Amino acid sequence: MPGGRLSQQERQQISAGLADGLAYAEIARSLGRPTSTVTREVMRNGGPAAYRAETAHRATERRAHRRRRSPAGAPAAAPDAYGRDPEAVRGFEESFTTSFVESGLPQMMSRILACLYVSDSGGMTAAELVRRLQVSPASVSKSIAFLERQALVRRERQDNRRERYVVDLDLWYQSMLASARANDRIVAVAREGAQVMGADTPAGQRLESVARFMDHVTHDLIRSTLQWRSVLFPDEPQS
Repeated sequence: MPGGRLSQQERQQISAGLADGLAYAEIARSLGRPTSTVTREVMRNGGPAAYRAETAHRATERRAHRRRRSPAGAPAAAPDAYGRDPEAVRGFEESFTTSFVESGLPQMMSRILACLYVSDSGGMTAAELVRRLQVSPASVSKSIAFLERQALVRRERQDNRRERYVVDLDLWYQSMLASARANDRIVAVAREGAQVMGADTPAGQRLESVARFMDHVTHDLIRSTLQWRSVLFPDEPQS
């Protein structure tokens, strides 16, 4: 049923599609499902190499059972301060995670990044991430280090308290500029390659075309990033 939970038969079709080397989009079309649904299903159940239909189905049933079950004596979950539907928020967080995975970010880093963005404070401590995502402290530490190198999160310490990991507009802006700088390096190397291969040879012409394309696109990206940052967030300092 499109829009509902995946059935065991659908999971078997996903498993068969992965075994045949089909792309997520092809599998999704055969099921009449969004590509994001298939991607999320596979990535939360071991990835394309380890996905097994029976295992994924049992894991989903266990997760559903845990959500339904309310342990005796356990405190009730605090109501959302803005009256949001927890299931809708959880579903969006999974979709947001999937969008990061599809862009090339590893699964755990994607989960942490999505978790930080959907938190109203925009930041969480390592302990809070461990509890929220039910993962090990080592996984959080390793993932945060990766995200920091990509300029996607930053650490902050307030009033001598423990560190919090934060996401904000400036990080996204800096990440876009870092991506542009990486493109500049590709341009320079491609142009060097064009000279090495010979400007009049097919390989040299191809490399020069790549360099010209990347150069124009990168400068358009930088110009657009600067323009829209100043328009949408005029009070933010420009760098």
